[in-house]
Amino acid sequence: MIENVLSPAELAKLRDIAARAQFVDGKISAMGSTVKNNVRVGDQNAHRQAAQIMIEALYRNEDFRVFAFPKSISQPLLTRYDSGMHYGIHVDSAFMPAGERSLRSDLSCTVFISDDSDYGGGELRISLGSYDVKVKGKAGSAIIYPSTTIHEVESVTSGSRLIGLVFIESRVANTEQRELLSELFEIGAIQAEKMDIATYTRLQRVQENLLRAWGDPD
Repeated sequence: MIENVLSPAELAKLRDIAARAQFVDGKISAMGSTVKNNVRVGDQNAHRQAAQIMIEALYRNEDFRVFAFPKSISQPLLTRYDSGMHYGIHVDSAFMPAGERSLRSDLSCTVFISDDSDYGGGELRISLGSYDVKVKGKAGSAIIYPSTTIHEVESVTSGSRLIGLVFIESRVANTEQRELLSELFEIGAIQAEKMDIATYTRLQRVQENLLRAWGDPD
């Protein structure tokens, strides 16, 4: 979980955009789905405004950049779950539209716009091997998880769950390699002041050469 991705001002703006926007059936992006029951913003002007706010917030967040190594991200989509709505177990599509090209969905990201106290139920449940993780983030936070996982949004029992939904193509497609690199960069950030310059330079050499070996610059 990444805290404070969105500022209070950005949260207020996104909520205002959502309050004035038209929403349409979420199945428009998953025709024939029997498990999807939500609504998404249908107003293109509102979509562009909201997407720009979330894109800027994500890219300025160092934790997001270091964890995801983003090569390309989809336009964040305002999505709402009202009482009784849910999204049953599913796996995200391998390729997503991103302007004039498609991106490979390595990572999925939920940006929480409603506060967790604004609605009942609505947990994001992610299956990770033999155990499940349930997530219900505070307003302004974001959760990033592999798009390859089976996951669902459990039924909202009261209120409304407003989120931004983002798909990320990473420069490091392999999940294990990406996680190892992320951990190395995190260790470097935490320990940098305690290292002498020679040791820190050696760590940087490992980081950057692994990124060269595993990463996609294009």
